[in-house]
Amino acid sequence: MLTFKEKYKKEVVPKMMELFGFKNQLAVPKIIKVKVNVGINAQNSNDEKYKETIVNTLTRITGQKPVFTKAKKSISAFKIREGMTVGLIVTLRGQRMYDFVDKLVNVSLPRVRDFRGLEPKSLGNSKSLTIGFKEHVVFPEIQSDEVERIHGLEVTIVTNAENGKEAFQLFSLLGFPFKENEQKKK
Repeated sequence: MLTFKEKYKKEVVPKMMELFGFKNQLAVPKIIKVKVNVGINAQNSNDEKYKETIVNTLTRITGQKPVFTKAKKSISAFKIREGMTVGLIVTLRGQRMYDFVDKLVNVSLPRVRDFRGLEPKSLGNSKSLTIGFKEHVVFPEIQSDEVERIHGLEVTIVTNAENGKEAFQLFSLLGFPFKENEQKKK
């Protein structure tokens, strides 16, 4: 079985060159980085045990320690003050990135409850795909019996594609499960 990186090089690159007429393999779009983040609301921003739980969760899921993000300015409607911790983020590149995307496509997305596929229009004309998870327990590193509090997380996969069509084709060839277009069914 091919690793995700080998699949990209051996299957995706030739197909993309054929579809879009790229003359050079280096012109074919690829995944640049993957960002995994968790937001922390104002009530939980002072709860150190909750923050520690999220740090442990993200470390287990990604294999990398997250970085705390601070609020740049105060927002009274959300009860956020400047400098307050508002989230955690991990940026993956290289082999860890490919391993994470492989696990995401082949293990985590199929484990999501009532999953029917990713919305193609969620990609739009952008070059990145963002997937939100309501529960972090869909990742295989998390044992559901040892979870105290469930939290959501967001995964953003950034590519260097020129437009949304190239990005969509790249994700499709890599095996991301997109929903069938409603017009095609009729």
